[in-house]
Amino acid sequence: MRPTEEKIQKDPSDLPIYLFKQGNNCEAYRYFGAHLETRAGESGVVFRVWAPHAAAISVVGDFNSWKPGSHPMRKVDGDSVWELFIPGMKEYDVYKYCVTTRAGDLVYKADPYAFHAETRPATASKLYDISGFKWTDGAFREKKAKHPVYTSPLNIYEVHLGSWKKRGNGDFIDYKDLAKDLAAYVKDMGYTAIELLPVTEHPLDDSWGYQCTGYFAPTSRFGTPKDFMWFVNHMHKNGILVLLDWVPSHFCKDAQGLYEFDGTYCYEYSDPNKREHAAWGTRVFDYGRPEVKSFLFSSARFWLEEYHIDGLRVDAVASMLYLDYDRQGGAWTPNQYGGHENLEAIEFLRELNTMAFQTDPSVLMIAEESTAWPLVTRPPDVGGLGFNLKWNMGWMNDMCHYLKLDPYFRQYNHKDITFSMMYAFSENFVLPISHDEVVHMKGSIVGKMPGDYDNQLRCLRGFYAYLLAHPGKKLLFMGAEIGQWHEWDSDGQLDWYLLDRPENQKLRKFFREINAFYKKTAALWEVDFDWAGFEWLVPDDNHNNVVVFLRRDKKGRDLMCAVNFSPNTYTNYRMGVPPHRRYVPVFNTDDPAYGGDGFGDSEAVMVEAVPSHGKECSAAIRIPAFGAVFLRGEGTFPRPRKKQQAKELEKT
Repeated sequence: MRPTEEKIQKDPSDLPIYLFKQGNNCEAYRYFGAHLETRAGESGVVFRVWAPHAAAISVVGDFNSWKPGSHPMRKVDGDSVWELFIPGMKEYDVYKYCVTTRAGDLVYKADPYAFHAETRPATASKLYDISGFKWTDGAFREKKAKHPVYTSPLNIYEVHLGSWKKRGNGDFIDYKDLAKDLAAYVKDMGYTAIELLPVTEHPLDDSWGYQCTGYFAPTSRFGTPKDFMWFVNHMHKNGILVLLDWVPSHFCKDAQGLYEFDGTYCYEYSDPNKREHAAWGTRVFDYGRPEVKSFLFSSARFWLEEYHIDGLRVDAVASMLYLDYDRQGGAWTPNQYGGHENLEAIEFLRELNTMAFQTDPSVLMIAEESTAWPLVTRPPDVGGLGFNLKWNMGWMNDMCHYLKLDPYFRQYNHKDITFSMMYAFSENFVLPISHDEVVHMKGSIVGKMPGDYDNQLRCLRGFYAYLLAHPGKKLLFMGAEIGQWHEWDSDGQLDWYLLDRPENQKLRKFFREINAFYKKTAALWEVDFDWAGFEWLVPDDNHNNVVVFLRRDKKGRDLMCAVNFSPNTYTNYRMGVPPHRRYVPVFNTDDPAYGGDGFGDSEAVMVEAVPSHGKECSAAIRIPAFGAVFLRGEGTFPRPRKKQQAKELEKT
């Protein structure tokens, strides 16, 4: 038995440290950080921090006029974990760790495990007790557990809280008011979930929030931690899943953060060929260091357990998997087998996902993985990474390229809208039209479409119908549903004034009604990850820029989806179909209520005994320009009279 294990048997209080150093403490936030405590009848706060290279550490704050050394910490393990109890401190008191490096320098660091932080530009941590919030979302969580994501509708509204809506004077709206407005809006629009760009504390307003400084603290821009709990609880009361962007792939180099925390490489790799994302100006976590793994595992579990978060979208997974990711000129260190795979990161991700599903079997673990890495959404025991969903970045890039083309040239790029079906069921995909597509001079979603604004709105309706019909779960960044003109602006808010215009009111009505159609139509989501839920009818009509396919539910009931990416209307578009009696129109993006011309079939389309596209039966439909129509197959095609008579004779 090792000395550490012997010590634990004598003193179980050492167990959190032992597990932490083994990389197995998934609740390190309960031990590390700052916690209200009573010792010897005196109320105060116990501080604990991991800093293996520090020569000395003291706690500083308003309570001691920020004087270094006045409240020194001691090593509780004789190695790397420092502790201090300070009586008399109370909730909301501000503090930092003053670290004396081995070189003799003083660096002032925010608490890596802090639950709350000062509002920027201040950077200190704040004492906060996260216990005691009264959750009322039990019924929602029970219902969620009974409806696996694989066979359920999932239509995600991606939101940046700071720029979705602002107060009249330009100030941020607080968590509670945001919750009320956003829940009402999302519920009315028919989305099933929201995904929040990072709400973990970060220093820069003019950003998405991916450069985090507080992995256990919801940003104080919008209120307190319990305010954010109220936000999540309110969303759940309205039947809305809450997903968070979570960033274990890198961290920022702001002085108060994890960067060289104890004066040298601590949370980041020491290897210069591993520790830096030069293009992002960030540091890379050391996935082989047990204490760093415990930190990240604990952060993920913290949001799932303490804040009832329904899922984590793990950012930039590709950058974690490859040692040579965005490293030019061969400046990378091969793994032990000479390859470019980061074996430590692979193991970390597998352990992360295993832990997450043990915490909540219904959790959504979503990978933003932009390469062809295999088995991302397969279990670790078969060689997978263990996620249950993955962003389909290839589809997103192909579609954005295609939509920006002049319609004439689309015929030469037809593969942009069909190639995704070559790999559609290799992973459990989410189809994202995300925040990445509305920054850096890319314009808005509607702005990618050809023609004038009215035509762009028509194109947007047709494309969104295609997105909802394509196999996979769905995600759309905020603003597209109102015809947002401008690309994302951190200083402003969505162009809500557009809803004063009739055409934009009609667009929002379209989004509301097609989202409702999606939710009630099982063929569009019940079999998203298997060929049984999809069949091509017309995949190769590049000259007309048309695709037609079927979606099927578990019972085999099909929905015909015909999408026209050209400016031409088609009055008699024939394709081979299954032997139904008829196809009944159930949705048309060109409905006048949505701003269209009303072109399309208004009555049932009868199936005829006319061979086409390799099938014995066919039907001819009307498809609007830049639009989409959905038709439901009904009945059984009548048997030819001669065959019917033969059957009757056989019975006699």
